[in-house]
Amino acid sequence: MTYRSPKTALRALYLTANGQGGYFTTKQAATAGYTKQHVAYHVNVGNFTRIGHGLYRLPTIPVSEHDEFIRLSLWSRGRNDIPQAVVSHESALALHELSDLLPGKVHLTVPRTFRKRAPRGCALHPGTFAPADTAESTGFRITTPLRTLTDAADSKSVPTEQLQQAIADAIERGLIRRSALAAAAKKNIRLSNALKRGR
Repeated sequence: MTYRSPKTALRALYLTANGQGGYFTTKQAATAGYTKQHVAYHVNVGNFTRIGHGLYRLPTIPVSEHDEFIRLSLWSRGRNDIPQAVVSHESALALHELSDLLPGKVHLTVPRTFRKRAPRGCALHPGTFAPADTAESTGFRITTPLRTLTDAADSKSVPTEQLQQAIADAIERGLIRRSALAAAAKKNIRLSNALKRGR
């Protein structure tokens, strides 16, 4: 780590944290120019808030409306400091505004090799993604509408009526092409049935 003036370090850290709802990791702080001793000092004087292991927040940045998704995304980071979780299933349905359901938990899909225990109020779904299955949001990744509907069809907690309505809304709003949905339905019986009933 090269030396940076306090103002330069804070500016660099702010730029990182601002794109993550105010959150930053120990490694990101180090990249900005803060040693672990610097971070500990700023926590003690109230400039930084410690959220969890290796995760902090700049309290001067307003809380994002998607705060929980950002925090859990950073919680899921691997040794390379890259988040592994993707917002999916019922949570993605709600974010895409394809359902009136209010999920009781935050649903995340994580790699099958993921070993962290789910925090309270969080449901983890082991899975894999093709590059086209996810999209970037501010501070976290989310499944695309098509992948979200496929996951919803696999979820027992999404009623058939809600699935049909979500499919109809997604097509009407131009979020997905019917042809792409039909192709996905060939590999998913529940999705296929919901698509046929919704016609």
